[in-house]
Amino acid sequence: MIRTEEMLLNVGPQHPSTHGVFRLVVKIDGEIIREAKPVIGYLHRGTEKLAEDLQYTQIIPYTDRMDYLSAMTNNYVICHAVETMMGIEVPERAEFLRVMAMELGRIASHLVSWGTFLLDLGATSPFIFAFREREMIINMLNELSGARLTFNYMRVGGVKWDAPEGWVDKVKEFIPYMREQLVGYHQLVTGNEIFMNRVKGVGVYTKEEAIQYSLSGPTLRCTGVKWDLRKDEPYSIYDRFDFNVITREEGDAWARYHVRLAEIEESLKILEQACEQFPAEGEIMAKVPKIIKAPKGETFVRIESPRGEIGCYIYSDGKKEPYRLKFRRPSFYNLQILPKLLEGENMANMVTILGGIDIVLGEVDG
Repeated sequence: MIRTEEMLLNVGPQHPSTHGVFRLVVKIDGEIIREAKPVIGYLHRGTEKLAEDLQYTQIIPYTDRMDYLSAMTNNYVICHAVETMMGIEVPERAEFLRVMAMELGRIASHLVSWGTFLLDLGATSPFIFAFREREMIINMLNELSGARLTFNYMRVGGVKWDAPEGWVDKVKEFIPYMREQLVGYHQLVTGNEIFMNRVKGVGVYTKEEAIQYSLSGPTLRCTGVKWDLRKDEPYSIYDRFDFNVITREEGDAWARYHVRLAEIEESLKILEQACEQFPAEGEIMAKVPKIIKAPKGETFVRIESPRGEIGCYIYSDGKKEPYRLKFRRPSFYNLQILPKLLEGENMANMVTILGGIDIVLGEVDG
């Protein structure tokens, strides 16, 4: 009989497979994880407290740095909250630019998730291919906003700049190219026997457990729950587009992998329709005061980010700064289920389970 003894092991915070400055203290008995405790807060920057001394427009750059892989979505949620409080109607052309920016950002985010997840499992080529396609998206968003990661593009009432000449055509050209690459991704990875053995049946949870843990996005839809705020509580102009809400039933790392890849195809559908319907001309900003003062009261809005439901709560006392501001950050909530998933698992499956959740630590810590 093999005798083992329990040992505490630190994974992170400086470890590539933790996807940021995240520490996981695991109690292992041989190769089996008996207990796992996430330790967060290494990247905490106090965004919500700092916002109390900032004008609404000044808060937008801070949102870029929460989930730094989907900055456009973060930009939108704060602007959407203020616009809801003030009753601002955003011009149509600006809404199209916002949706196109957010869906390009969603594809780029899922590409990083796909590439880094496979890198965690020991495959290097997918990571390189993912970043090749992501670079094309980053270049397009750079043309639109003037930045490559922290875009700071959206404004209360519209967007900072109009699209440069020929930009929509570049998006059109990218769509068939990306579809072709998706086919290649599946040929390279999806049917690979080693990959399937590493992810099938790993990190399983039920739809009831997903709801109990407040999971959202692909981590919820992988259990068969058909819930996407773009469809179920449409915002911006998402109700104009025809696309599917992707679900799987297995609730494991395999299902989460498939949901994210399929969502890239759905984002391409939205982009294709947006390019066809894009207004030839029009305003990109509503008429808003130079100094924005939200009326007294409170509001909560929520939208669908690449990682799930991101919400923004604002309480205003009528001044140019919010009295209180709070973000509902999907990575923080999705991470809650990790200790449960790791208990009793083999140590080799730890990075598979963590990578499959797809967290961004800037969003976990706030």
